[in-house]
Amino acid sequence: MKGIATVNFKGGVGKTTITWLLAKYAAERARKKVLVVDIDAQMSLTLAVQLQESGAMYGEFEKWYDNHLKKNKTILDALDKYDKAKGGYFDFPIDASFIYQMSDNLHFIPSTVDLYWLELDVFDREKAKHFIRALLGKIEHSRFNYDYVFFDCPPNFTVLSYSVLSCSSLILIPVNPDVFAARGIGLMVDGLRYRIQPWPNPRIAVFMNKAKLYRGNYLTRETERYWTDSKMVCDKKRREGVSIEAWDSYIPDRVDIKRAIPGKYFPSGFEDNFADLWRNVEGVLR
Repeated sequence: MKGIATVNFKGGVGKTTITWLLAKYAAERARKKVLVVDIDAQMSLTLAVQLQESGAMYGEFEKWYDNHLKKNKTILDALDKYDKAKGGYFDFPIDASFIYQMSDNLHFIPSTVDLYWLELDVFDREKAKHFIRALLGKIEHSRFNYDYVFFDCPPNFTVLSYSVLSCSSLILIPVNPDVFAARGIGLMVDGLRYRIQPWPNPRIAVFMNKAKLYRGNYLTRETERYWTDSKMVCDKKRREGVSIEAWDSYIPDRVDIKRAIPGKYFPSGFEDNFADLWRNVEGVLR
């Protein structure tokens, strides 16, 4: 089971949309067993998957989520159990009230608004850093079986995101065609190296999201310029010993992409873009 975390400390880059649609592509098109975990207190993904394509709320998930809260089976409840565990025994059964089955191949662990108060709660911060590794170990030994676990990380650095990023096989950094792209890559990589100690030197991949196109398939000159600058930063960080790649795969700037989150199946209109991105993911994790 390989962990894939999507992160960017700048809001609005589309990391939630990318996480979900890439996971949906892996599940529906590549036929992989996929789990998606929303650890962002903003709950953008958790709220988005509740919507049907018509815009109405998805009643079955709402009912399940209410039960998920009542039974104390949220990701925060799991962290609380882990924090209080004595003698190495983490008493938190992995069952259908913790993991929602969107389809046969695509399962989901939602976020909770209580994650907003995570940094104010009394947790053993050093212990909590190992929480996700312990949780994944429990999931691997449960009746659930996954090829990949995708994490939608918050735009700020919390003890929970530390726990995710320190044990992920691949960290995806989507950037947008703007002045923050190249500068943001350097800031994020340096910040992660400083905060995650010891630095596990994970595989990091950067790619362009919301790419501006002309003639349908070609990057505009402005987008190309921002992407060239981003690749130069990746080259610089690689010379410093960071395992980072810049992928020429891109996701176009289309309103229909974000609207595709509630859809039951992967949107075929963007299959080529996500197929290219997924080939890179598998190439790194193979």
